[in-house]
Amino acid sequence: MSSDGDVPRRIVVGVDGSVASVQALRWALGYARAAGAAVEAVIAWDIPSSMGYGPTVIEGVDIATAAREALAAIVEGNSAEYPGVAVTQRALRGHPADVLIDEAEGADLLVVGSHGYGGFARALLGSVSQHCISHADCPVVVVRGNR
Repeated sequence: MSSDGDVPRRIVVGVDGSVASVQALRWALGYARAAGAAVEAVIAWDIPSSMGYGPTVIEGVDIATAAREALAAIVEGNSAEYPGVAVTQRALRGHPADVLIDEAEGADLLVVGSHGYGGFARALLGSVSQHCISHADCPVVVVRGNR
């Protein structure tokens, strides 16, 4: 954790709009309030691999703008209970696990939600939380979503 009182502690939280990620955001905000930390809310977006590396506008939807707007709405809708917590927002292109690992570099804590998939579903879908636990250079908190 940061030892310099002038440098705010930094908590990175992954947000994708799921119940689990909203719970992770709320957990991060509560922890940040108690610890005097700042929160960096991150949403990752990417172009489906079947579409290649083409334009980021699909059927009239600018994916980057839609991601920024979705993140802003989620943060706004969940941060009112945590006055005084500084929250920055970042919408970044890339696979969620890779984006979160990169953004968590130098952070004091990374918070992610878990959808709670087990066994076969996890094998098919992969696990962002598992990847973060294995590769982040800071502590990782996994908040399990209610189903």
